Amino acid sequence: MKILLVDDSRAIAMITTARLESFGHEVRHAINGPTAIELFQKESFDLILMDIEMPGMNGFETTTRIRSLEGHEQWAWTPIIFVTATDSDDNLVTAIEAGGDDFISKGVAESVLQAKMKAMSRIATLRSRLAQANNRLQDQANHDGLTGLYNRRAMDMRVDLLWESAVQNGYSFGLLMIDVDHFKKYNDHYGHLAGDDCLCKVAARLEEVAEQINAEGWARGVFAARYGGEEFAIVIPEAGVDGHQRAGKLVVDAVAALNLPHEKNEAGRVTVSVGAIRVMPAVGWVKETFRMADDLLYEAKSGGRNRCVAN
Repeated sequence: MKILLVDDSRAIAMITTARLESFGHEVRHAINGPTAIELFQKESFDLILMDIEMPGMNGFETTTRIRSLEGHEQWAWTPIIFVTATDSDDNLVTAIEAGGDDFISKGVAESVLQAKMKAMSRIATLRSRLAQANNRLQDQANHDGLTGLYNRRAMDMRVDLLWESAVQNGYSFGLLMIDVDHFKKYNDHYGHLAGDDCLCKVAARLEEVAEQINAEGWARGVFAARYGGEEFAIVIPEAGVDGHQRAGKLVVDAVAALNLPHEKNEAGRVTVSVGAIRVMPAVGWVKETFRMADDLLYEAKSGGRNRCVAN
């Protein structure tokens, strides 16, 4: 385990560290409460051993502050064991109310300390497995099951945050709405399995375009999402003056370059139509931006498809 040891006595900390390291654990020492909080915010720990009596901020207050850290999810899973020379009933009650999970004395026998650490190691292992499972579930909840891109729900959540930031800071906001041309005809002609494969290949190419834009640095935080059916979106925060137009052309050319046969499409291959919009500065409601991008997409489709129409 990785253990955070909080103790104002360097001598005691050295002895405790040596004992814990002899059991095979990694130990980081914090000399006081503020240092412990700072370390906890920077690193992940499997266990905290917290001294109670410390000058300034004692162990109870330090624990309370750790447990109340906003946006710091690991606190809920990190056991805190108080270490003290006075294991009175009052201390035990205060320790639990502060957010502690256990209580041991500073002079605890080697065998008892080792047994406690074995129990905490089992908890740490279960914690790790649960975190991995939660991450997988979160990933599944945020990504489209077919294409692997962000799904509509995850896109909406990210867009809301990016739009709010753009409005507050006077930034621009770019958006591409993308539709696979004559996709219903593709499905009817080639079959739904081929249609799924087509969508996956188009999605992969859109993700490559987003990554290319980010890598080249002419926009930041660009990402692709499946909007629904055969419709996709690429969000371009802080788009430059012609960034949305440039991105739209990249998308049209990149998908056409796949050379996927489509006998029922004018071009004879799979193509996309794109509506590209940039608002500078971002004002009003983001839904209006999506509506305007959708109108531009309609223009691209009405104008012959396999093209980008930008504002």
